[in-house]
Amino acid sequence: MTIHSLPARTDTPAGPSAEKPGRGGRRLMRPRAGRQHHAGPLAYILLAVMAVLSIFPLYWTMVAASTDNTRVSQTPPPFLPGPNLFSNLARAWDEAAMGKAMVNSLIVAGVIAMSTVMFATLAGFAFAKLRFKGRNALLMLVIGTMLVPPQLGVVPLFMMMSELGWSQQLPAVIFPTLVSAVGVFFMRQYLSEALPDELVEAGRVDGAHSLRIFWSIVLPVARPAMAVLFMITFVHAWNDFFWPFVVLDMTNPTVPVALTQLSAGYVRDQSLIMAGALLGTLPLLVMFIVFGRQIVSGIMAGAVKG
Repeated sequence: MTIHSLPARTDTPAGPSAEKPGRGGRRLMRPRAGRQHHAGPLAYILLAVMAVLSIFPLYWTMVAASTDNTRVSQTPPPFLPGPNLFSNLARAWDEAAMGKAMVNSLIVAGVIAMSTVMFATLAGFAFAKLRFKGRNALLMLVIGTMLVPPQLGVVPLFMMMSELGWSQQLPAVIFPTLVSAVGVFFMRQYLSEALPDELVEAGRVDGAHSLRIFWSIVLPVARPAMAVLFMITFVHAWNDFFWPFVVLDMTNPTVPVALTQLSAGYVRDQSLIMAGALLGTLPLLVMFIVFGRQIVSGIMAGAVKG
């Protein structure tokens, strides 16, 4: 019996790390999928510099709030915390009625942020995926409202709040800002890219109406953008000063309005003002520390496709 040996295979299986011939008969390694790129020392240095520049205003606020007015006005100013932090915080809390102001700001910012996220997501879904007559014209009208300065509507808006009996009350601050054109445009742009038309059509084939599609399909897809919009809207509503200052008084203020009471004297106590500003910033810092990981993970989830 003659045994014929089979020729050895010279081809290699194709894969992420398979070799392929290059010019001159050389073997070139194909790049592996999912390869991670490590940052160099320059990137870490730039990140450290940006972190220091971002944290320095908060650090300076704490330093100014922990000293007295005379030391804050010195040249050069102090760069180390002083011993009066807690006493200045207690004075600012009592003189500016910060307890009631923080409760009011929490109500106003929370309601405005939640309503803006819900209404903007609904409108963004309608503009992005629903087909109806006049959709583009209505979208242009919504975007056009962003070009109108809000100061132009202060007088008629104040007259409207007075007619409704909401002057000096929190509804006068909440209802005019229940939704924003920026939020609608932001959600429309996100859903146009992140929500495939096939998912909406599949829901239609299964017999789901628009609200069911919104609840079961759109909301899970829109969660990353909703988290970002909630954070931005909450911070903006918390820091808003102009309209609450016009429509509210010192008996029922928000935090920015209450802080004006600390600078009402003939001689401004800068350390007391900084202590009040630090008190007004603490809730935002706590919220970001608690929910920052979820917000960042939502942003990263929305950035990954495929």
